[in-house]
Amino acid sequence: MSEPKSKSDLPPGEIPVPKAVVSRLSLYLRELQHLVRDGHQRTSSSQLGRLLGFSDAQVRKDLAYFGHFGHPGIGYRCDDLIKAIRKILGTDRDWPVAMVGTGNLGRALLGYKGFSHQGFRIVAAFDIDPQRVGATIEGVRVFHLDQLTQVVEANHIKLGLIAVPAPAAQAVADQLVAAGLEGILNFAPVTISLPDHVRQVGVDLAIELEQLSFSVVSRANTNGADGE
Repeated sequence: MSEPKSKSDLPPGEIPVPKAVVSRLSLYLRELQHLVRDGHQRTSSSQLGRLLGFSDAQVRKDLAYFGHFGHPGIGYRCDDLIKAIRKILGTDRDWPVAMVGTGNLGRALLGYKGFSHQGFRIVAAFDIDPQRVGATIEGVRVFHLDQLTQVVEANHIKLGLIAVPAPAAQAVADQLVAAGLEGILNFAPVTISLPDHVRQVGVDLAIELEQLSFSVVSRANTNGADGE
């Protein structure tokens, strides 16, 4: 019986990738896109790291999970690395998205252009409010939630956004799963339970502000202690 391979023995693509690495890939992608817009054709791990506050070793280590992308004496070609990262993240294709909830948050999300710039298109919105159903917001039609499965199947939708009040989030998530969605981005300030085959990401803006306030308070406390 052969011994299990260590991480160093596994080829790129088979090494378990930490969530933090995937998060940094998105940051690298944004900076590369900014560099291209500013007219840069090449970059380096030290430049990317400096722009984002990481070490050049961290950048190289993160990218090494997925292969070798640099060129000796040249560094990284921005366009090539953008294409590679988009393929890794799965954003080298078009992703139709369904969104449930067209209140203030939902309307703001429908108006956010950053989704389409990265390959995500909200193609249908859903609500149960008779005054909202049938309307068109930012070019997106609002359907009744009862039509979810039909619209999802017709548009081959795999990803969904939840932008409803917390008490309704779990029921909406269950309906999205039943309709065949495989990934859910939850903006409701509550934890939802999903089957193992459905991936989820939660975005609680209040929690993000709490993390930010903690950082500010911690720095103030540290500076105060240093000054004693």
